[in-house]
Amino acid sequence: MKLFLVIPCYNEEAVLPETSKRLKVKMSELQKKGMISKNSRVIFVDDGSKDKTWDLITALHQEDPLFWGVKLSRNRGHQNALLAGLSAAMDKADAVISMDADLQDDINAIDAFIEKYNAGAEVVYGVRSSRKKDSFFKKNTALAFYRLMSKLGADVVYNHADYRLLSNRALHSLFEFKEVNLFLRGIVPMIGYKTDVVYYERAERFAGESKYPLKKMLAFAFEGITSLSIRPIRMIITLGIVMLFVSIAMVIYFLVRHFIGYTVPGWTSLIVSIWAIGALQLISTGVIGEYIGKVYLETKERPRFIIETFMGDETSDENSNRS
Repeated sequence: MKLFLVIPCYNEEAVLPETSKRLKVKMSELQKKGMISKNSRVIFVDDGSKDKTWDLITALHQEDPLFWGVKLSRNRGHQNALLAGLSAAMDKADAVISMDADLQDDINAIDAFIEKYNAGAEVVYGVRSSRKKDSFFKKNTALAFYRLMSKLGADVVYNHADYRLLSNRALHSLFEFKEVNLFLRGIVPMIGYKTDVVYYERAERFAGESKYPLKKMLAFAFEGITSLSIRPIRMIITLGIVMLFVSIAMVIYFLVRHFIGYTVPGWTSLIVSIWAIGALQLISTGVIGEYIGKVYLETKERPRFIIETFMGDETSDENSNRS
């Protein structure tokens, strides 16, 4: 089995030396067990880092052919960087495992991924066994996110991020999805094929800082919802119908009060109604505008990433690719 590991990196100079060291040991162990071939590789994808990440990747490639490097022309975000690495491995590997560079994903779980693959699974999800190490806020917001995604019609795997195995066939099927607005956690389940799950305990970040603060997490969640579901628009329609019936009820209520002689102006109800309707209109316009904006971006058919430099077995020179 020819296995490739794809690891997106953004400003990971603090953790990359340890990550590469542990991955080299793991890949060597898997080769000795006969689970993977000697042609298996590790691809680090530099997503426009501002530190020495690419210099470290270049040095690793020069020291050991196990490590390949892909440098994007600019920062394109985690999902696009991951897709760039998958594209580099697509025609070379029997299966690809994607994982983060911060060593939070358990490297030792790779054995179980391969076993599931050998048993016939073409998509294997790495799922956290628990969230004991998370703060109360993070644990509950994550739970709310997965429940919300499910209610809005997005088929996502609970407690799964981007630690997964894709067979060569599943990988080719993934690239048949052409949308620019990527949310791989929701797209991969659409592929179908036989799936399985590997449970693992997520560790603390080895070094460096998290690349997903609260602001980015909220933006990521909103991207996932609007990329995979049109239910928010349908919810606006439902809310509009509800507001229509509320308005009719209010009209009847104030007519009755008028005819019984109670003519004192209801300033409170008037102001509340104006603000409520105004807020509803702004929110509705914003949600619809978000969808229109995504349609606009999709019609442009801009490349999701541009590879500035590729370092593999065949070439170590600059080689630009687009997708």
